[in-house]
Amino acid sequence: MNNILTLRGNKFTQEKRNGRMGPITLTNNLVVKLSRLNELHESLLKVRETWGDNKIIDGVLVSVYYDRIIAKSNRINGYLNGGNNFEPTHTVVGAKFNSDKTKHIITHYISRDTLDKTITISSQIITLFQQSFSNGEITAEVFNDSQVFDNLRYDEYSFKKNTFKQYLKDSCYVEKFDIDKAEKQNLKNSIITFYDVKTDIHDLLAKINIDVSNANILDSTTALLDEKNVEIVLSRIPYLVSMAVENFSSLSPEEFQTMEEQVEIPIPSPKNEPIIGVIDTLFDTRVYFSEWVDYHDLISDDIRKIPADYKHGTAVSSLIVDAPNLNKHLDDGCGRFKVRHFGVSLHSGFNSFNIIKQIKEIVSQNNDIKVWNLSLGSNDEIKANFISAEAAALDEIQFENDVIFVIAGTNGAISNGQRTKIGSPADSLNSLIVNSVDFEGKPASYSRKGIVLSFFTKPDIAYYGGGNGGFINVCEPLGSARVAGTSYAAPLVARKLAYLIYIMGLKREEAKALLIDSAIGWNTKQSFEEMVLIGNGVIPIKMEEILSTPEDEIKFIVSDVSEKYDSYNYNFPVPISDGKYPYVAKVTMCYFPRCSRNQGVDYTNTELNITFGRLDSNGIRAINDDRQHFDDAPGYIREESARAIFRKWDNTKHIREPFTPRKKAKSILNPSNPQWGMSVKTIERLKKRDGEGIRFGVVVTLKELKGVNRIEEFIHQASLRGWLVNELQVETQVQIYNKLNEEIVFE
Repeated sequence: MNNILTLRGNKFTQEKRNGRMGPITLTNNLVVKLSRLNELHESLLKVRETWGDNKIIDGVLVSVYYDRIIAKSNRINGYLNGGNNFEPTHTVVGAKFNSDKTKHIITHYISRDTLDKTITISSQIITLFQQSFSNGEITAEVFNDSQVFDNLRYDEYSFKKNTFKQYLKDSCYVEKFDIDKAEKQNLKNSIITFYDVKTDIHDLLAKINIDVSNANILDSTTALLDEKNVEIVLSRIPYLVSMAVENFSSLSPEEFQTMEEQVEIPIPSPKNEPIIGVIDTLFDTRVYFSEWVDYHDLISDDIRKIPADYKHGTAVSSLIVDAPNLNKHLDDGCGRFKVRHFGVSLHSGFNSFNIIKQIKEIVSQNNDIKVWNLSLGSNDEIKANFISAEAAALDEIQFENDVIFVIAGTNGAISNGQRTKIGSPADSLNSLIVNSVDFEGKPASYSRKGIVLSFFTKPDIAYYGGGNGGFINVCEPLGSARVAGTSYAAPLVARKLAYLIYIMGLKREEAKALLIDSAIGWNTKQSFEEMVLIGNGVIPIKMEEILSTPEDEIKFIVSDVSEKYDSYNYNFPVPISDGKYPYVAKVTMCYFPRCSRNQGVDYTNTELNITFGRLDSNGIRAINDDRQHFDDAPGYIREESARAIFRKWDNTKHIREPFTPRKKAKSILNPSNPQWGMSVKTIERLKKRDGEGIRFGVVVTLKELKGVNRIEEFIHQASLRGWLVNELQVETQVQIYNKLNEEIVFE
């Protein structure tokens, strides 16, 4: 077996994007029609009439109904454009899909003046179009001929050529303008998120006679309201409601449990072992491993606590501390971990709104902990068009802090042959979400399904959590128990992630990428039904299987920070044999973007797109033929295809070539520089520069087609090209960790 390598010291080159704006053009299949321009104008008039003299907010909300899942580059830039900092890109306050998940509905908050201006220009656009194109339509071929628009009578109107062309282009993608309203629901205590209408939430609610305390305010747009006030909001101002979800208090159920005898396992005292944070139900300090757990009870002493409140949390911490002793067949080789356990919930349930606030405080006050386990989850299903408030809070915490959460995928039961969707907070994108499989690697009967926001792959991975007749051994307050559930798969994965970060010294992006990569085979072709239950696959039990690779493979880890549009490195020396590259490659990348819950389905603010492959005279020939960002790319890639094929906007990327023994070696495309290159391009959705400073971690695996071990050649060539190459040897890394964590006593 070969050790995994880390490549450091050879920084990626940072390059700005070419700032020149190209001409406004249409793709070949589009046609500008006068009838559509008239329909859009009538819908704008209807929007203005509906708002009338409504004084609840200063501006107006207008929803744009597109005819497809729309790329950022094809969204409106003529209609609703207020100029300067009020361009349509800046005024988006929400986005969702239609019921068929085939079209975007994007909501803008604009001034009344901007709406009036748009209606005026729209009318003039129609008049000029009628004067200039008597047949009532323009094909893409005519539109893309710039001379057609050069000599039109713009001097009679309040706009120039580019504005005219932009309105015409917008009309090819927009079906109508309208006011989107939240539907009435039977909600009790609910977390209500309003569109960002630049009004203090206290003042907004006061206008409809609702008084809400600061304790029930999560942020500038989100509040916890009781059933009576939810009814008032949905009756009087449904057009201001972006999202509404019940404040979940019921935990997802656990699978079978049977109690056995008291646990009597000898365990030494802790030394300098790494600490994993646990946020769960309460912990019983009488158990045999209690010395390993630093326990903090955050439930008020005024609340009555019963024995059942201590079972789940104690069981979860028992696996983090001592899983190999409790489950010999799942011995991962990671040893034991210390736990800092925060009891925030009772067995009967909890107030998720309060837990959001508690988690923020817990993480901020325990910045020595990098890995957090959260095995609490809602019994309710996630929503189709927005991320839960709990998951969004976790994503924000992980963007702002160098931490990662491992979250259970929640449990459920099959009803009428159908599995329920995962529950909050398992829709957190930055977290590592874990579902369960039985000991044969098949999805457990209680496993709930992804995906998230109709697109994002969740869960990320699966691991052994019992089920289908099998059980995980844990320690509960009254003794040992045999249990099953995603709650018990998650802490087993948290151990591995902590080992990679604390002991092996990997950054969280690298560790997450390596775990996910370990679950993906060379020729794995999962069906959609499998993917929604196990994500990218089942990770190995043994850490040595994750930290090594067969002798015919070279696996290396590289990371850097995106500072500009293109972060690239052309110094990857893939070994050459007989004048060719005898390798196929696979790549996994992870990063932690800032997310915006109020953007709905357009949740991630930043897209990092990775390209890896041989160098040719024009740059990199991608192993997956991805040419999304190449100026000479043939044809047009629709947004839904870019998302499905190239995982656009997903914060976990995996690309690979299939491996077959008969596959031919690759030719050298650039003899003057016979290296391979990697490029990470950064795309911003909101023009807020949220992508500046985002770290990405990449795992690259090269497989030799004839089974030859060429790792020494790779190490030699990489060193010559300026890389600091390190082999991840477990014994060496353990010694380094122990040395760094020695307590020095001064005499």
